[in-house]
Amino acid sequence: MTTQNTAVEAQSFISSADLLNEWIGHRRLTRKAIEAFPEDQFFTYSIGGMRPFAIMVKELIDVSVPGIEGIVTDKWNTDSSWEHSYPEEQRTKAHVLALWDKGTETIIERFPQISEERFRETIMAFGQFEGTVYSTVLYFIDNEVHHRAQGYVYLRSLGIEPPAFWDRN
Repeated sequence: MTTQNTAVEAQSFISSADLLNEWIGHRRLTRKAIEAFPEDQFFTYSIGGMRPFAIMVKELIDVSVPGIEGIVTDKWNTDSSWEHSYPEEQRTKAHVLALWDKGTETIIERFPQISEERFRETIMAFGQFEGTVYSTVLYFIDNEVHHRAQGYVYLRSLGIEPPAFWDRN
């Protein structure tokens, strides 16, 4: 088999609208996992030294929403001392779901403001993670899938069937 190197205009295999829809599908599924978690275990349950699911979800909120804002505005929070914690009065699943929903709305609103050209630009996300815009967005999605999977392990260990991983509606 031979490969021919020719100059070809770069074309996307996925549109930015399709990428956003994929991400929002993942966010809907993660929301279902949050909903399935028992309130009394959401902030405390841990296996093998992993963080409680609520803290993982806070990380997802703390990275994805400011991440999209950073991509759109090129203004980044460079404080690397993130704790991903909640004040005591915010330690309810209802509060976390409200933060999640607000974050999803922000992503839906801001994502279309990223031009097709911008996706190929190199950025320094949060002042420390260099990559293209599209690789950074894919990291946000990968990170969510990773932590949701940890949440699934927790749910199964609690005797709760997690939402079907393929149902992103």
